[in-house]
Formats: sequence, structure tokens, C-alpha cells
Amino acid sequence: MRWYVSIGAALIAGAITASDVAGVAVPNPRARHEMQAADKAQPVVDVELVLAVDVSYSMDMDELAVQREGYAQAIVSKEFLQALKALPNGKISVTYFEWAASTDQKIIIPWRVIDGPETADAVAEEILKTPIRRASRTSISGAIYFAMPLFENNPYPGLRRVIDISGDGANNNGAPVTPARDEAVSKGIIINGLPIMVKDPSYSTMDIENLDWYYEDCVIGGPGSFVVPIKDREKFKEAIRTKLLLEVAGRTPERPVIPVAEKEKEPRINCLVGEKMWQDRWGR
Repeated sequence: MRWYVSIGAALIAGAITASDVAGVAVPNPRARHEMQAADKAQPVVDVELVLAVDVSYSMDMDELAVQREGYAQAIVSKEFLQALKALPNGKISVTYFEWAASTDQKIIIPWRVIDGPETADAVAEEILKTPIRRASRTSISGAIYFAMPLFENNPYPGLRRVIDISGDGANNNGAPVTPARDEAVSKGIIINGLPIMVKDPSYSTMDIENLDWYYEDCVIGGPGSFVVPIKDREKFKEAIRTKLLLEVAGRTPERPVIPVAEKEKEPRINCLVGEKMWQDRWGR
């Protein structure tokens, strides 16, 4: 589902201009404020994209570096810029933040508009120059709850709102992930997933089998939502580029994933598996 905003503000603004020319009194301050707010809500970009990137300790330094490089290179790639140019408005707004525990989120790139090579280069450079960090715990729910209000404070509203979550483990901190996902979807936000599965599951790093299933059944949601799993370290950057291209174009992979809200069957994986593993291990 695409986001459409009423054009009533534009029509009202036109009427005001005409009345001013004709010498008719302008609206009172309250009416003027309401019209300014409505005008601010007009879509100016095609997609509002939140990039939520996992920096938990289960990600090694090489993975974190490749992840950063993957997003930076994807944004400046010829394919991405061509997809951008083909959009109705030819531009998106993007913000990039890193997350770990439920109270640990750090914005690396505040909202920026990407509308061509120059703005894409500026965002990519800003991503790469920020020092890499790692932090404890994995709270996908915390990332979703942190991402939702970012849309309300975005000065560049768009036709679609998308949260792009990458991570290599299940939620094990903060609120359960499914209520967070459902709340975001109820607000018209689409959540897509990039599960990182380049290492064999290890008890020491709280990894789980079939992380892609977990993301499909417990994390993503909204019309056309999808998962692009990374199972080969060599294809890390390619997967990131593919995912961004699909999000910008509003498309889904060739093998579409049915959003969990539309599924009749129970999830293939317990959506509290991460919390259970942590409880079994640490008793809290």
C-alpha cells in the first residue's frame, strides 16, 4: 500500500492566493496554522526509509565493516541511482541508526534527502566516516519502537514509510518483537528484514537456526514486506544493494514473502526464542 496525502491543503492555498488578490480578508490565525500544518504534510519524497542496523556483540568487526560498506556502496551504485530516477518524485528521504539493547540506539545519519549522485555521495561518506562500535544485547523491538517516531519528525514526508532492519540474531532484550511489529504495521509502516546468516549457529553467540524464518514470521510486516537473507559473506554487499533497490522501487523479490498478519499458520519458530535462550543461560 502506498501512502497518499490529501491535496486539500494545496487547493486551500490556491484559494487563499486568489482571495488575497481580490482583496478578501485572509483566514484567522488558527485557520492559517491548520493550513500550514496540512501543507507540511504534503509528500515531497517517494519513500521515507529508516535503516536500522544491528551492532550487537554477536556481529564481529569484519561483519560490521562490511555492513557499513555495503550500505554506503549500495546508495551510490548505478542501479540504485537509476531506480531513484525512475520514481515519480525522483527522491527519497533516509535516516540511518545503529541499535543493540532496548535502550541503545544511535542515529548516525539524521534525515537526509537523496535525489541524485551528489546527495548519495554525501550520505555514503557520512556513513563510512563514523567510527564502528559494538554493544551488548539484541532488541529488535527496541529498534522498531525507536524507528516509529522518527517518521513523525521527518521534515521530508513521503508516499511510503519503510523500516529496513538488519541483524544476525533473535530479539533477546526489551519488549517482545511481535507487538512492536504489529504496532508499526497498524501505523501504515512497512518492515523489511535483512537477516545475516554468514556464520554457523553458535550457542556462545545466541545464534538460532533458520534466522530467515524468524524474520519472516516474527519481524517483518506490512503490504509487500519481504526478507533478503545473507547466507554467504561474499554476497553481503550484493544482498544489501538488492534490498535497497526493492525498497526504493516498491517491489518484492521474485519469491514473495507473505506478511505474518496474513498468514493462517502458526509461526515456524517461536517468536520468543531469543528471550528463552537468554533466560535459560542467564536466568533473567
